Amino acid sequence: MVNFTENMNRSVVSRRQMLRTGAALGVLAFLKLPASVMALPKSEEDAVPLKFLDAQPEGKGLKWEKLESWITPNDEVFAVSHYGTPNVDLESHHLEITGLVKKSRTFTVDELKKRRKKDVIATLECSGNSSSPGFLGAIGNIRWTGTPLAPLLQDCAPAKRAIEVVFFGADDKVEKIRDREYIQNFARSLSLVDALRPDVILAWEMNGQPLSKEHGAPLRLIVPGWFGIAWVKWLTRIELLDRRYMNKFMARDYVTIRGGDRDTRTVWRETSVGPIDVKSVTARALKLKNGSILLTGAAWTDGTPLKRVEVKIDNGPWQEAKIEKEARGQYAWRFWNFEWANPTAGDHIIVSRAVDAEGRVQPSSEDPEIKMKRTYWEANQQWPRRLRV
Repeated sequence: MVNFTENMNRSVVSRRQMLRTGAALGVLAFLKLPASVMALPKSEEDAVPLKFLDAQPEGKGLKWEKLESWITPNDEVFAVSHYGTPNVDLESHHLEITGLVKKSRTFTVDELKKRRKKDVIATLECSGNSSSPGFLGAIGNIRWTGTPLAPLLQDCAPAKRAIEVVFFGADDKVEKIRDREYIQNFARSLSLVDALRPDVILAWEMNGQPLSKEHGAPLRLIVPGWFGIAWVKWLTRIELLDRRYMNKFMARDYVTIRGGDRDTRTVWRETSVGPIDVKSVTARALKLKNGSILLTGAAWTDGTPLKRVEVKIDNGPWQEAKIEKEARGQYAWRFWNFEWANPTAGDHIIVSRAVDAEGRVQPSSEDPEIKMKRTYWEANQQWPRRLRV
């Protein structure tokens, strides 16, 4: 079930707040998208928006054709609840760190807020985003504020044999497992190596505002570069183990089934949904004064540098788009644009694809990587847009 946050002013945080935190980056991020950021021509200011024939269905979430700001306003950020939204007492809430540690600890939220603070700008995407034409806006680019997880774990002194870190939320449900019923809290795990990354934080703010109830107040795990399923909300307990954690959301649901041809047979494999896949979207089309059409969009990865974005019109060749000059965060999306000169009248198909620095290319729907995928998670196929000129 997908729920969405209450309304919020697009400015998100006041200028005074941003200056007080020294967030010079945030000043740019929260303004409407300036032409200079995407290296758009000056004539963009007088451009006429064109509607795609395959416009997003009405509903809540991010609207690509209305994309105006690099940071996604809170009221456009999707929120998923697997076991419902729990009734958490914000005043008495606490976090326990236990398991294979020499020093188990319990922290109140106020105690966590007194620790070193860190801002991380990261793209949050549902692993099922773009799995169907009606589910395209489950993504947002957000500034998260919290405290780094690694020092907390290190303060608890993990045992040498600890390899897995499990994160439990306050939300729970009775699950039937092998014909028996068990009460289960929502939980996901990371390897200890991943959990100790410096950019993994425990957050209490998004875009300068306290976390809302739907987004995991008072405490949420942020795992930049991973799909949102890993970003456990209403965090209550962290437990270290000496073996892999396999619950419903690690080993049964959120498992991608994908086939690959090997000689004369197909080999099928199951993998737990984790890091984000390389992806791009064509968001807007603008008709310029000179008659050209300016195509703009966004591209993102799991943190691997974005190498390029390419655009194809109808059956033409792939052509390189312009990416905003500097990445404003390793795990944040980047905007791109492509000026289509001398477009002919009629209906056209526009496709974009992203390529990362490791050579991974966003696949087409006919690519074996997508065609031989039997689950809807990790739908990073190219998204053709239809446009009438």
